[in-house]
Amino acid sequence: MFSPDRYLAALRFAAEKHLQQKFPGSELPYLVHVVTVAAEVIAHLPVLGLANPDLAVSCALLHDTLEDTTTTHEELVGRFGGAVAAGVHALTKRDVPDKMADSLRRIREQPREIWIVKLADRIANMDAPPHYWTAEKRLAYRDEALTIADALGSASPALDARLRARIAAYPA
Repeated sequence: MFSPDRYLAALRFAAEKHLQQKFPGSELPYLVHVVTVAAEVIAHLPVLGLANPDLAVSCALLHDTLEDTTTTHEELVGRFGGAVAAGVHALTKRDVPDKMADSLRRIREQPREIWIVKLADRIANMDAPPHYWTAEKRLAYRDEALTIADALGSASPALDARLRARIAAYPA
């Protein structure tokens, strides 16, 4: 079952951690991005049949805290439990060769809820690219989205279809 109390706790934590950040290429607070990812997950909850919707929603709100803030893994464990911390950790890109393959491998080792968050994250990121991206960067980002859909789309036919539609409409 989805808990509004857990949602608010994760939202407040994310808001605090991302307070000074802006969404790349805009003046919007970064929090808009994590709320958009959570909205994608919440909108699909009725058809997803997730065993742990709170895990998916919490990870959607917190998915960039390890990567983009001073948040520690231990802090996430203490506030939200080991499953959320593990999910956020899996969603965090590492500075390793072939980051995408590493990221997808770690996500695929997690419950389906984490796969859903990655699909929702890329859906949210498939709006207009930042104005300063080159055509080559936009094309690479679109191709990366296809890789994500191919690797994780089986977690949700609805989110897979939504991501593929966003890819098709993406300005490359």
